[in-house]
Amino acid sequence: MADPPDPQARKIIHIDMDAFYASVEQRDNPALRGLPVAVGGSSRRGVVAAASYEARTFGVRSAMPSVTALRRCPDLVFVKPRFDVYQQVSRQIREIFAQHTDLIEPLSLDEAYLDVSSNRQAIASATQIAQLIRADIRRVTGLTASAGVSYNKFIAKLASDQNKPDGLCVIRPEQGAAFVAALPVKRFHGVGPRTADKMASFGIVTGADLAEKSEQWLLTHFGSWGSYLHGAARGIDNRPVRADRIRKSIGGERTYGEDIWAESALRDALESIADIVWERVERNEAQGRTVTLKARYADFQTITRARSLGQPVKGRSAFGQIGQSLIDQILPLQNGIRLLGLTLSGLSHSEDEDEADIRQPELPFG
Repeated sequence: MADPPDPQARKIIHIDMDAFYASVEQRDNPALRGLPVAVGGSSRRGVVAAASYEARTFGVRSAMPSVTALRRCPDLVFVKPRFDVYQQVSRQIREIFAQHTDLIEPLSLDEAYLDVSSNRQAIASATQIAQLIRADIRRVTGLTASAGVSYNKFIAKLASDQNKPDGLCVIRPEQGAAFVAALPVKRFHGVGPRTADKMASFGIVTGADLAEKSEQWLLTHFGSWGSYLHGAARGIDNRPVRADRIRKSIGGERTYGEDIWAESALRDALESIADIVWERVERNEAQGRTVTLKARYADFQTITRARSLGQPVKGRSAFGQIGQSLIDQILPLQNGIRLLGLTLSGLSHSEDEDEADIRQPELPFG
């Protein structure tokens, strides 16, 4: 068993805004307050970019097809996204962070890690700093944020989700291993539904189950990620907060409950994914030159096709067209498609963009 974490370890805060896009819309339009709100398009191929907590009680989630969201919540109110406003609010939040530390690692417009081990006000308590930040966010933006405070990034992120919305959770070094042991592994950042299913097939449901596996066993079954999982299951994560981390790609993928066989359905599915990915590209002010298609067949064979340009992809239409041209390369289908993904890489960013890679292994489309 690994030694417990050093009590003198770093002081990390993970800040996560509560239902960010939807909350901004409810803030700016009082008529929407208390209603189930979805930010996104309501058309047949529309996708929910964000859902208010009122909508979430009906099972509406981000990245869910709009038609599915409406079935779950017939009174759902759709609002078109205003990414320029979200970016402006995100800059206000970033300025609040910067009052306390330079070590800020954004993950998206609405969440970030902060290392406050050494901070501008020389405040000894990371919990106090988190309280000040949350109060300032409410005062400046009129929005609420949840915070996780701990000694590493892995647990701080888990903690920020523990008491949402408008919550604060503090996990001290001596509490870390027990906190992780009690959680389902599907709560762990990076463990998508497919990985959770794989773990369940080995009898791994909780952090305690994961901690029973040796590092070598985890390396055998989960590749290089096994070492990270071995430490995480014991409350150990030595990754630093990296203020200079550059995103490598932006993308998303979906696993389907029923395999796709028809070309028309495959092309429609790709357009839905392209909508989500391009919204991320725009709100993060990124540009990229390479588009990669990923397809996994019913027999779990996985293939990729990519196209690189001499200049950045110009707009959503071009992004979708390139994706469709990559679909051409895998037609006609010899087997059903169970997973489809699209990624933009070879990114460049505006000078204030230093966020981490947000290409997710799997998107919760519903």
